[in-house]
Amino acid sequence: MGRHETLQMLETGKMPERYLRNLGTIGISGQLRLLNAKVAVVGAGGLGGGIIELLTRQGVGYLRIIDGDVFAAHNLNRQLLSTERNLGMNKAIAATHRVADVNSDVSAEAVPKMLETENAAELLAGMDVVVDALDNFSSRLILSKTTQELGIPLVHGAIAGFTGQVTTLLPGDQWLEKNCSTGADKGIETGLGNPATTPALTAAIQTQEVIKLLTGVGELLHRKLLYFDTEVNVFEILTIG
Repeated sequence: MGRHETLQMLETGKMPERYLRNLGTIGISGQLRLLNAKVAVVGAGGLGGGIIELLTRQGVGYLRIIDGDVFAAHNLNRQLLSTERNLGMNKAIAATHRVADVNSDVSAEAVPKMLETENAAELLAGMDVVVDALDNFSSRLILSKTTQELGIPLVHGAIAGFTGQVTTLLPGDQWLEKNCSTGADKGIETGLGNPATTPALTAAIQTQEVIKLLTGVGELLHRKLLYFDTEVNVFEILTIG
């Protein structure tokens, strides 16, 4: 069954079998919203790979995947889309192959380049939600500025060692601008490392924020930062400005 037939079923009040386990949480109307939605994922590495996998399985209809990097051996410990066979392949292109294997209802577009000031507005325009799966401050500031200008919600996530954080930024929020370092471009993850579990957990929470934004089901992490440290089993929700 193709995307057209899936949409027809949903529009007549029937849930396709592949989405039956979504029924109790977002319902038929929520699933229809997801399949008609457009989401940009900026970064297809540790965070982005997990986000892309989950959005694809949940049934978000269009994914624009932006990443100019290629897979290397040091990605294999945590980056879901990396394999020993695709080392050297562009991450965004590899992601579209994975989407095609998992869900034919989802259209994925690879943008095999880095997000920069010169291309950000063009790449993000028309999206319903943008997801920050980046690993450096300078690109995050470009992403935040552009989504603010375009009036698009931004779901931010970051990791370091056993710790992670997630928040949802709506138009008008300036939290990243106020809190991104003006010093080193990389965060403390360069010293603490990135194990397999931390990006997987952070990506799952980010994906859930995207689903909440698109369906209206649930309470957003808006003006709230979910912070966790799995080494000592700490999960906190902090109020942020």
